[in-house]
Amino acid sequence: LRAKITVIASLCFVPADIISTVEFNPSGELLATGDKGGRVVVFQREQETKSQPQRRGEYNVYSTFQSHEPEFDYLKSLEIEEKINKIRWLPQQNAAYFLLSTNDKTVKLWKISERDRRPEGYNLKDEDGRIRDPSTITSLRVPVLQPTDLMVEATARRVYSNAHTYHINSISVNSDLQTYISTDDLRVNLWNLEITDQSFNIVDIKPSNMEDLTEVITAAEFHPQQCNTFAYSSSRGSIRLCDMRKQALCDTHCKFFEEPEDPSTRSFFSEIISSISDIKFSHSGRFLMTRDYLTVKVWDLNMENKPLETYQVHDYLRGKLCSLYENDCIFDKFECVWNGSDSVIMTGSYNNFFRMFDRNTKRDVTLEASRENSKPRAILKPRKVCMGGKRRKDEVTVDSLDFSKKILHSTWHPQDNIIAVAASNNLYIFQDKVA
Repeated sequence: LRAKITVIASLCFVPADIISTVEFNPSGELLATGDKGGRVVVFQREQETKSQPQRRGEYNVYSTFQSHEPEFDYLKSLEIEEKINKIRWLPQQNAAYFLLSTNDKTVKLWKISERDRRPEGYNLKDEDGRIRDPSTITSLRVPVLQPTDLMVEATARRVYSNAHTYHINSISVNSDLQTYISTDDLRVNLWNLEITDQSFNIVDIKPSNMEDLTEVITAAEFHPQQCNTFAYSSSRGSIRLCDMRKQALCDTHCKFFEEPEDPSTRSFFSEIISSISDIKFSHSGRFLMTRDYLTVKVWDLNMENKPLETYQVHDYLRGKLCSLYENDCIFDKFECVWNGSDSVIMTGSYNNFFRMFDRNTKRDVTLEASRENSKPRAILKPRKVCMGGKRRKDEVTVDSLDFSKKILHSTWHPQDNIIAVAASNNLYIFQDKVA
């Protein structure tokens, strides 16, 4: 695992616009962020030039649009905030780009397209748009397209609403490119991208008596190649793999992944820290990665009884769970991502630290995303957390960690070693050192 990672961008948003999701598109040319204000900002990768080959990794603002507005549910007297929970790109089919964005209740399909020409020479209206008197028209002319300044337009093509009673926590596009799933605490719904007024409920774990509820759904994702297969995780630390060919309602799973709990380590916090906050299939489709509060686990789809690999993210916090419970940090939901070859995984931690684990060499590194340490083209230095005893100069003690600074959202370029991490209202983009 190479620790020589350089900073290629450090973008600051105003404090009210805390980033709530970040996602590369399938080609990696575009990077989208969503924030708590309902806004989506899309960045485009710079093209490489002979004079400045290093600019290839830089991303600049391509388009900004308001995806969601605050709403109010009058029947339930409930305010629906505009915060973007997830963004998922659709594979590019033509010159335009499409992405799905969702807040707590509504999913929207957005089209992002470029326009560098405009029509001129209409017969029935003037150049300023006013309708002409037909009696004054003495000849017909053929409208022509004239070059104009490049404009990037974002248009809402579909709005999928009124299908979730509880808050949407994840969306996932199917490999058939025709359907997607949206997931809330108790249900998973299957949508056709062309149909907005109807969805199919494929998972429903709501009991007839809510007092019997023992777990909730925390995330769900489609298999990258098999359009009939998806997985969803629960707050009890289990993962269920479902096959839609088996039956319409996938309440019964075809595979169940759960690690038996060690009775000697059980505590008051065991159930809380075992809750899975994120789930990701590998690009190959062979493995499944899950993130709970303290660890990242890699599961082989052919082995259900225990994870293939377990990586400790911040095990030094195990002795501070009581204080983390009191300040609600124990409920933070960290994401995890694969690199393009599935050989390295990345996830966030506190103090604006993020961790990388090389699955082949079993080496790991801790890096920090901060404005003080992230000057453009600077090389990030590995950080270490000191558990106790004598602290070295470059180490950080557990007691000095800032729990208000955290890397919850991150994404990895599909092919290149470029990563984007969100720290509060700052977006950091890093890449492998360029010679």
